[in-house]
Amino acid sequence: MAAEGLVTIASNFNPKETLGRLKAEITSQGLDLFAEIDHAQNAKEAALTLRPETVLVFGSAKAGTVLMQANQAVGVELPLKALVWQDPAGKTWISYNDPVWIAHRYGLPAENIEIAGKMRDGLAALAGRAAG
Repeated sequence: MAAEGLVTIASNFNPKETLGRLKAEITSQGLDLFAEIDHAQNAKEAALTLRPETVLVFGSAKAGTVLMQANQAVGVELPLKALVWQDPAGKTWISYNDPVWIAHRYGLPAENIEIAGKMRDGLAALAGRAAG
């Protein structure tokens, strides 16, 4: 069952390669890569197992700040995050929250929905290129 507001696309590459491609896309677009969280590695360190699953936290203060100026609670959603993960069949996926869904969730005005739409378009293109 898909979560509301969550976009998930299939990757043509394994998790490691997808992650590398996504990181390259983020930096090539001039976005800041703030953090990388390897859930599978963290699980391993806790003596647990988890299929590959890594979150990248990234964004641009220029775009995100405008949304937070409209409603500071949006800061819990930003910077943007993308999850690279592998399903039980071995297929790799990229998932992220739709910025327009985020803007609607926080009741942002129309001009902010438009900014979120541009963020959505950029994020979709970035993830699409990373997924091949």
